[in-house]
Amino acid sequence: MFNMKRISLILWAIIHLGILTMQAATIDMRKAGADASGKKINTGLINKTIAKLNAQGGGTLYFPAGKYLTGSIRMKSNITLELEAGATLLFSDNFDDYLPFVEMRHEGVMMKSFAPLIYAVDAENITIKGEGTLDGQGKKWWDEFFRIYVDLASNGVKDLNKYQPMWDKENDVKAIYADTNEDYINTLQRRFFRPPFIQPVRCKRVRIEGVKIINSPFWTVNPEFCDNVTIKGITIHNIDSPNTDGINPESCTNVHISDSHISVGDDCITIKSGRDLQGRKLNAPCENITITNCTMLAGHGGVVIGSEMSGSVRNVVITNCVFDGTDRGIRLKSTRGRGGVVENIRVSNIVMRNIQREAIILDLKYSKMPEEPVSERTPVFRNIHISNLTGVDVKTPVYIRGLEEAPITDVTLNNINIKGSEKSEFINCERIQLKDVIVNGEELRLEK
Repeated sequence: MFNMKRISLILWAIIHLGILTMQAATIDMRKAGADASGKKINTGLINKTIAKLNAQGGGTLYFPAGKYLTGSIRMKSNITLELEAGATLLFSDNFDDYLPFVEMRHEGVMMKSFAPLIYAVDAENITIKGEGTLDGQGKKWWDEFFRIYVDLASNGVKDLNKYQPMWDKENDVKAIYADTNEDYINTLQRRFFRPPFIQPVRCKRVRIEGVKIINSPFWTVNPEFCDNVTIKGITIHNIDSPNTDGINPESCTNVHISDSHISVGDDCITIKSGRDLQGRKLNAPCENITITNCTMLAGHGGVVIGSEMSGSVRNVVITNCVFDGTDRGIRLKSTRGRGGVVENIRVSNIVMRNIQREAIILDLKYSKMPEEPVSERTPVFRNIHISNLTGVDVKTPVYIRGLEEAPITDVTLNNINIKGSEKSEFINCERIQLKDVIVNGEELRLEK
């Protein structure tokens, strides 16, 4: 005769033991042998632990308080990096720790170059979270960039480092920049390409939350070709450094950026989709992007679209943000040769103060290029709507400049109040509507 009570207990144990077995493991990296003094490199242990957890179905690398020196970290599916308050991932400033070169994207161009500090390819469910700090120790990268830049400006680089010839050998530069002039290609072959801090490529369900990120060698958070990206409650601080953009989603879909605080050496948040011929061929737009509840204190632009937007950018909502001290506020920029379309952009509930140049700028002449017939190389800006914006201590309130062959079209500015020192300009644009746009106490009107 069956003992139903005993059978029930057995079933209960099987079910609950199964659930426990399915729970992802958490590994305390200090207990696992990681050095927390900031002096001994932990790259091998970190990447082996990631590979082990990935093979088991996933898990979390937990970093208690301390400094953990590392080179490039390769994330895999179902992996979380969690940093306790007081924990710092301290990234090596030895360039060799980011070799061999990997396939990545640099300023809108797919190429082979240094591995990003945190890198992932074709992964899903990857998370970086916690109250700790990621320190890119970027100064050595910045100094080398400036050294090469200064040498190049003074009639050629006199002292090539070993990485530039490696980059030239690894990349078919003329194929990558097929529609670029020869002088620029020659310049590229003598440049020093720094790695972005965090670059997931073709990943799904990426989450970065809570952490502080400082001293990035180059762009900071740079997802590429990713879907369902959430960036929430992070702090980025890269002051007085070259090209250290904050958050740059490129050719991504369904991106949510919120509650973050950004001060950087270039643009705070930039939306991109590839550069020139290569970007148009890949045809991977950046779309369905929301940006809300963020503050930007230093940067060339608060929220920027372009200039690498050859795969197009569409369906973007920017709301409830404060820009205090950025060079520009809302900036859309492109140039002849890019191609691509920027459209369906909504900006609302923005407060700006101490803006060094333009509060609102839409510019299709970002770089000087000769006029050419309309073609796939011609960039297009259209269907852009900005409302409920307040700005004080601004230089130029509004600047809109399209191309002679491709005017900017269908822009509305509504309920805007700005105090600026210079005149607004509208050049090569059509179907521009202004409603309740007040500049220095007077209603702004288009000149007929």
